[in-house]
Amino acid sequence: MRKAEQQLGIHRNTSFRWRHRFLALAKTDRPRCLHGIAEANEMYLLESEKGARHLQRPARLRGGHARQRGISSEQVCILVARDRTGQTIDFVTGKGQLTRKQLMHCLLPVIDRDILLVTDGHAAYAAFARETNISHQTVNLRAGIRVRGAVHVQNVNAYHSRLREWLRIFHGVATCYLPNYLGWRWVLDARRILSAETLLKATLGEFPHLTVT
Repeated sequence: MRKAEQQLGIHRNTSFRWRHRFLALAKTDRPRCLHGIAEANEMYLLESEKGARHLQRPARLRGGHARQRGISSEQVCILVARDRTGQTIDFVTGKGQLTRKQLMHCLLPVIDRDILLVTDGHAAYAAFARETNISHQTVNLRAGIRVRGAVHVQNVNAYHSRLREWLRIFHGVATCYLPNYLGWRWVLDARRILSAETLLKATLGEFPHLTVT
C-alpha cells in the first residue's frame, strides 16, 4: 500500500480500496469445471479480523496462535481442488473441520460426474464420494504413503505451499477478504496476466480464455 501511495501520489486507503475493487473481479476468473483426475485437499488458516473496529473475540498479537490444539472454530478451512491440467478452484468453506455437506455445496457443482477424485483419508471425502457415486481414491499421508501410481495429492499440496508462502507477505489477511486473495493467487499461479494490456482488461472483468492442455 505504501509503495503504491508513493508511486501514484494517492492515499494508501485509496490504494487499498482499488486493490479490492480489482480483486472482486479477479476472483471470478475461474474454471467452470474440473475434469479427468482431480485432487482435493483442505488447508487451515487462523481466523483474522484484521482491520475490524469491533472484534468478536479477544485481540491476538500479530502472529498469534489458536488457544485450542488441532482444528477448531478458531481456524478457517480453505478447500482447494485441482485437476491434472492445472485448473484450480478453491472455496472458503467456513470455520472448523471440513464436512460432507460443505463438499456437496462447493465441490459437486464444479466437477465432472465421471471424474476420479483423489484425496487424503479425511472421512468427509469418502462420505461425499459414496453419496454422489463419484470414483474416489485415497492416499494415506499419515502412514507416509504419498504416491500410488497416478494416485497422489502432490499437485494440490504444492499449490497449498505456494499459497501459504505468498500470503506471508501480507502479514495476515482478514478472513472476510480471503476469497479475493485466493482469486489473486490463482491469477498469478496460472499466469493469467502477463502484460499491461491483459491487466487493464482484467480490471474491466475481461480475462483470457482458459485453455486445457
